[in-house]
Amino acid sequence: MNSLLIGELSPEQPSFEPTKNKELTDEFRELRATVERMGLMKANHVFFLLYLLHILLLDGAAWLTLWVFGTSFLPFLLCAVLLSAAQAQAGWLQHDFGHLSVFNTSKWNHLLHHFVIGHLKGAPASWWNHMHFQHHAKPNCFRKDPDINMHPFFFALGKILSVELGKQKKKYMPYNHQHKYFFLIGPPALLPLYFQWYVFYFVIQRKKWVDLAWMITFYLRFFLTYVPLLGLKAFLSLFFIVRFLESNWFVWVTQMNHIPMHIDHDRNMDWVSTQLQATCNVHKSAFNDWFSGHLNFQIEHHLFPTMPRHNYHKVAPLVQSLCAKHGIEYQSKPLLSAFADIIHSLKESGQLWLDAYLHQ
Repeated sequence: MNSLLIGELSPEQPSFEPTKNKELTDEFRELRATVERMGLMKANHVFFLLYLLHILLLDGAAWLTLWVFGTSFLPFLLCAVLLSAAQAQAGWLQHDFGHLSVFNTSKWNHLLHHFVIGHLKGAPASWWNHMHFQHHAKPNCFRKDPDINMHPFFFALGKILSVELGKQKKKYMPYNHQHKYFFLIGPPALLPLYFQWYVFYFVIQRKKWVDLAWMITFYLRFFLTYVPLLGLKAFLSLFFIVRFLESNWFVWVTQMNHIPMHIDHDRNMDWVSTQLQATCNVHKSAFNDWFSGHLNFQIEHHLFPTMPRHNYHKVAPLVQSLCAKHGIEYQSKPLLSAFADIIHSLKESGQLWLDAYLHQ
């Protein structure tokens, strides 16, 4: 290959790692080999079967609630809550299949991914892959991670980017109040007002007809099971209430591990350091594990994205030791503290933006 080497890439190119921590990278490779020898990359298929069955049980219980108890307010509300739980949990399960962490062959992971995200949730697998793989490659890197695309048009994120935005005298929103309007345009709105419609644009614009077919099966099933019980108007109300509840659940869980962490331009750090500086954990408990789909172990998930989630807690002590050895903070916090940190970080970055906007 030396004969093909003309020169080094410029420092801003992604393949250039001026701050690569070679010792950390080498030791992580050793840790990865240890994890594989321990069998932690092998999935327990019974775990995932039971997980799928519990989602189907929630989904069925929602319909039975209306069929048995009628369509008055309380049964309607209980049905919406059960459906929201089924949708949220299906979201965590499709994440497992999308990461190829359940079966040894990609074929079965892809097939079940289509079934769960397409038929059970009404979303395209190709869209999720397109967005999520970018996120894992460069988490919290501006213009590389689509999960922080709300900067700068809706929110000012991270200390560095917020000050930069203020110095440039850019004001798309009153960012110093973003910790307040987050409750209006963040958790309640993401799924019903954006994802719900954008996914159709995505599959049609990219001609993803297989994904569209899977999505249609979701809407047909939902329509045929609930319209006979509710009528069209109440059916539409139920659908968007479920999306509203699910959206709140989804946003709080997915943002608690990243938004309070370091957000910046891509500084071309080594892969391990990039993952560690952008992620934090939430303490393990039976509820936290279920509520977040084990994404409370976000650090382990980002370091081992194809690891079955039921093994995260087993590798966590090894990751903690690696971080301690290299002086890297390993953050783990209570669930409610993690939620509060989203708001605290938005308030802080909003104030940093305002100070830079007014005085720099």
